Amino acid sequence: MNAALPFALVLAACAGAAAAAETIQPGYWESTNRVLSPIRTTSTERRCITPADVEKFMMGPSNRHYACTYPTRAFEDGKILLKGTCVSKKGQQVALSGEGAYTPTSFTLTADVATEILGIPIAGKVRTESHRIADACPPPEAAPEK
Repeated sequence: MNAALPFALVLAACAGAAAAAETIQPGYWESTNRVLSPIRTTSTERRCITPADVEKFMMGPSNRHYACTYPTRAFEDGKILLKGTCVSKKGQQVALSGEGAYTPTSFTLTADVATEILGIPIAGKVRTESHRIADACPPPEAAPEK
């Protein structure tokens, strides 16, 4: 399983989940993504979440690499429950089942993921912990001149 796959799926799921109830607050967010099994890895990223992004997340967790559907999606009293499937552009399916918690300035989600590679079932556990680190996003870096 590509190590980036669980990160992308859980991050997308978390962002959408947090937005669905009270909504997360726009701003500059930091996320630490961990693959807990089968192979432990950790990455941290920062991203700007604009007011328009919050609305997009409310429509359902997905990202540019995967289209996700969540027949079970509940956000209530600061708790998240997600169960669904994500499909890559190449047709690889990944089942995702996760639980977590959210506030306007933080969210966490731990999820079990399962897929199949060359007919071999692969299962894992991933966790994303995110928090808002600033009200405003830093200015975008200038593109290098050509």
